[in-house]
Amino acid sequence: MAKNDISNSEVVRLTQELIRIPSHKYVENRESEVAEFIYEYCKKLGLEVEYQEVEGLRRNVIARLRGNGTGKNLIFNGHTDTVPPYEMDFDPFSAEIKDGYVLGRGANDMKGAIACMIMAMANIKNQGKVLGGDIILTAAVGEEEKSDGTEYVVKSGITADGAIVGEPANYGYALGHRGLEWLEIRIQGKVAHGGIPQLGINAISKAAKLITKIEDELMPKLKERQNEWMGPSVMNFGLIKGGTQPSSVADSCIIQIDRRYLPEENVESVIKEYQDIINGLKAEDPEFKAEIIRMESNLMEEYDHAPLIAQPDSEIAKTVYKVLKDFNKKEPTIEKRRGWTDAGVLSTYGQIPTVVTGPGDLKYSHAKDEKIPLVDLVNYVEIYTKIAEEFCK
Repeated sequence: MAKNDISNSEVVRLTQELIRIPSHKYVENRESEVAEFIYEYCKKLGLEVEYQEVEGLRRNVIARLRGNGTGKNLIFNGHTDTVPPYEMDFDPFSAEIKDGYVLGRGANDMKGAIACMIMAMANIKNQGKVLGGDIILTAAVGEEEKSDGTEYVVKSGITADGAIVGEPANYGYALGHRGLEWLEIRIQGKVAHGGIPQLGINAISKAAKLITKIEDELMPKLKERQNEWMGPSVMNFGLIKGGTQPSSVADSCIIQIDRRYLPEENVESVIKEYQDIINGLKAEDPEFKAEIIRMESNLMEEYDHAPLIAQPDSEIAKTVYKVLKDFNKKEPTIEKRRGWTDAGVLSTYGQIPTVVTGPGDLKYSHAKDEKIPLVDLVNYVEIYTKIAEEFCK
């Protein structure tokens, strides 16, 4: 395709239409309007399409291109929600084209990938090809929070022989990523006037001791835990908040932790490591009181944010490798330290071998200048088409 034709390509126009429909958590009914658009668009293409009602008007869209039953079935998974626009550098929903990019919230994460997946299915259908297996688009709600959409997909019984999650990968791919857990540690103190602090118990001081203990005792252990496809086990202190004013002894303090864990770990073992440190501090200091809770904002209905466990010998992994290598004319990069995706749900709970690859660059996800290259959109229609044709033949 000539360079001056790229901006007029169908996949670019579709990406723009999806961006122009806000679908973040502060929009009424959140993903409902973009789901309706995807449903009608896929219906006009002649694909089989249905809704899955996840929560009220929050619905997954499931679109199918049927094969003849002789080949493997493939899931294209993408999420229809975005993070809020916050303070972006431009109109987050204008979908303006500038300097070879489509600009806007969701361009990169990941409405561009959904557009590519839909157009790849349209390509195959329009060419009159009937593959051996089915291609199933699962345009799911809620990935940016509780992943309730893809959890619903798995619980509904939809399955396949392989899956692609279209998070941005810069022409590379990921076979594995760490699990995700958010924990809040609540430290309890005792209030007193700032002029007589000895009569109180300062929760902020107690929290400082806990942080130091975690940094000295737990963090070095995490660095030693390595996974070939995911890198090390890691954690981050993301928020600390305590007290009410300078002249009062802080009677409470909270610490919020982001914990990324490996397949040999789990939520229970993660929590136990922090609880063991708390128990140690309690033994040293009778005034130390703290409890751990799993943060509600990150809890799924039933599942955990489990790791994507790498299956490098699976057929989908081999197919993605081959297609990307042929397209790039070189060895594709395997990303080993990416963030959490719905691939963890598909692989762990759906038992579907899953690979992450999609248009765009991860550095633009959630960014103030979120954007995606036009050429990536066009190229990934071709890449997804070739993956489907090879895998489902």
